[in-house]
Amino acid sequence: MELPHIWQPASRIDVSQALRQWFKSELGRELLAAEDRLLGHILPDLFGYHALQLGQIVPCHLLHASRIRHRIVADKQLLTVEGLSSLPALPEQLPLAANSMDVVVLQHLLDVTVNPHAVLREAARVLIPEGHLVIIGFNPWSLWGFWRFCRLPWSDTPWLKRDLSPQRLTDWLALLDFDIVGVESAYFIPPIETTAVRQRFSWLEALGQRYWSQGGAAYAVLARKRVACLTPLRLRQPFLQLLRPPLVTESRDSNSDL
Repeated sequence: MELPHIWQPASRIDVSQALRQWFKSELGRELLAAEDRLLGHILPDLFGYHALQLGQIVPCHLLHASRIRHRIVADKQLLTVEGLSSLPALPEQLPLAANSMDVVVLQHLLDVTVNPHAVLREAARVLIPEGHLVIIGFNPWSLWGFWRFCRLPWSDTPWLKRDLSPQRLTDWLALLDFDIVGVESAYFIPPIETTAVRQRFSWLEALGQRYWSQGGAAYAVLARKRVACLTPLRLRQPFLQLLRPPLVTESRDSNSDL
């Protein structure tokens, strides 16, 4: 007998469509611009031959600041973006060889996917040793996180439906053999929809960057795939001879004495 579903956990609710519509608003476009500036600080220092944008919440070119020439975007539903090669695929099941990508970028994919652990494992699989993973997400430890408790009960905000903090994400990455290179955040203005009111809090941008650098609405985690340096030991031939069982020669020696 199938039990009735009384409630559905937030991790099983698909908010990707609502988040796509929200990013078309003026507040969403401002946050996208702030995230683009974050990537502009990170990507130029990452080198290689192949870069992957995993997930497409909004049809934008996240890898334009990268110096890598071959750039791919992969998701189950794709819109054509100039400068990116499209690869229709599930983020949890990429048709890519292991150890084939130099840089992988995830933008809010872990905030909307049903199985974030599977997405991270697949990103770790396609990355080469010493490859870099860049993850952008909503920061619950920010003014946006506190704003959830102040909004009206009937208002619906697609951001921060799931509390995936940078600290929790770094723990997940450590289990996948990643070293955390750094964490940055951006956009310290409260999520006020009215433009005139939001502009009155523009002074919080400089204040947050100086005194609360990890408290921005969006965070960017840069991690490097760790390499297991295991060198097999080759046994020398004399040592192998010592491991062989000794020959039985007692009976031959006894007969020779006779």
